[in-house]
Amino acid sequence: MSDSDELDLDGGEPSELDSGAKKPSGLVALLPNLLKFVAIGLAALLFIITICVITFNILNKQGPSQTIMPDSSPYVGTRPQYSMFTSIGVIRTQTKDTAPYTVVVDMVIGYDQNDNAAAGEMTSRLYELRDFVRSFFRSKTAAELQPENEARLKQEIMETLNTRVLNSGKVKVILFNQLDVMEM
Repeated sequence: MSDSDELDLDGGEPSELDSGAKKPSGLVALLPNLLKFVAIGLAALLFIITICVITFNILNKQGPSQTIMPDSSPYVGTRPQYSMFTSIGVIRTQTKDTAPYTVVVDMVIGYDQNDNAAAGEMTSRLYELRDFVRSFFRSKTAAELQPENEARLKQEIMETLNTRVLNSGKVKVILFNQLDVMEM
């Protein structure tokens, strides 16, 4: 026997598999392949969705929110009205610069209208308030008294008055009727 001869182990009779079974044809033959590609497509879709959700969550946790909320209400209320202490008068002093400048200031102190203790305390401490204003402006340079620094000066004066000069009264606003810095 040669290598190319087929072996007939069953005794020469044709087997049942060869004669009775037909190969499936048409749509039945395509169904397993079609189901395989649909399963691959669904798996790919689930993988892409998972990656997108994970990426979206990572990006949102690292940065600020993309939604901007307005800081203030559209409703603008009325500004509070204050009682004004004007008895300090005009104070004239020099700055601490090497070439001294003259400072002329007329300051008004605002406090709550219902705060009778503040009015009484400011009246009783009038000379301390005048001395404070004189020494405050004497400790500043002409550059620190420029108009662009006015808001910072007002805040600094208000904080110093509330913490070091006045006991019970609280200053709410500082206004300047006059703040002139002149070279001598």
